[in-house]
Amino acid sequence: MLLKRQRNLRLLPILLSLGSLFLLPVISRGAGPLIREYPVPSGSHPHDVAPSRDGSVWYTAQHRGELGRLDPETGETRHIPLGRGSSPHGVIVGPDGAPWITDSGLNAIVRVDPGTEEVKVFPLPEGRGYANLNTATFDRKGILWFTGQSGVYGRLDPRTGKVDVYDAPKGRGPYGIASSPDGRVYFASLAGSYVGRINTETGSVTVLTPPTRNQGARRVWPDSKGLIWVSEWNAGRLGMYDPVSDKWREWPLPGKNPKPYAVYVDGRDKVWLTDFGDNALVRFDPEKETFEAFRLPSPGARVRQLLGNPGEVWGAESGTDKLVVVRDPPS
Repeated sequence: MLLKRQRNLRLLPILLSLGSLFLLPVISRGAGPLIREYPVPSGSHPHDVAPSRDGSVWYTAQHRGELGRLDPETGETRHIPLGRGSSPHGVIVGPDGAPWITDSGLNAIVRVDPGTEEVKVFPLPEGRGYANLNTATFDRKGILWFTGQSGVYGRLDPRTGKVDVYDAPKGRGPYGIASSPDGRVYFASLAGSYVGRINTETGSVTVLTPPTRNQGARRVWPDSKGLIWVSEWNAGRLGMYDPVSDKWREWPLPGKNPKPYAVYVDGRDKVWLTDFGDNALVRFDPEKETFEAFRLPSPGARVRQLLGNPGEVWGAESGTDKLVVVRDPPS
């Protein structure tokens, strides 16, 4: 018995070395969430991520001009080229089950058929110039709304292919965008330091200004009650806007130099953020008004966006060429 144990101990370094090649790291924080990373092809620089209905996960391989697809069961990835000059930024899964991409390199919205992998490009109207397209969302009527950090926002009707582009208030800055339960569409302006509420009928925008000046509203996400949560990049704060009372609240993130990039609200109305300053994912409990930070396994992860399914939150580690998922612990 002792001899067998000693042999196993001698094999342990070899097994650990092999594990670093074939296994994906999983970190368990006691009874807390489980964190797992998935490597993607080198040089991908994954920017945004979107889990799909079939269990696979789409991601934008920004530096390769491709859309990636991860199989979480096997860890295998497949890349789909989007066209010459492509530089995809955001990706979401539409009502049709297909990934829709905001492609700053093509200056276009791109749809990829999940079955045939056919790529369809919807260019912005001629004469609008370079939009620096960022993110997109669908409203209740199936219209895709998008942002361009050069100072625009717009809409695409997938049924007709018609694209409309509008000049944003205060010029440069439109970045994150999301749809609320009541059908309204909100976007965050990083350079403009405001949140815009779009009238989806007229295309006009109401400017909503957080209390902290020059806070750098970067991304935005609603909860099930219609409260609007905002990651304030410059201020290191989490903001919340209540459309009913027309009032704001803000909370500073923990740490010495928090840099909240992405924000996402899960199915239990817990608010998740990515913190570049602490290389962590941060969860905020609105009822207790408390933060909990989960350090990422890989240094310099630079997670730029979050999306999720019930029981899990996915992020894209642009700094390490990995995707990361935080899952609820087994019950």
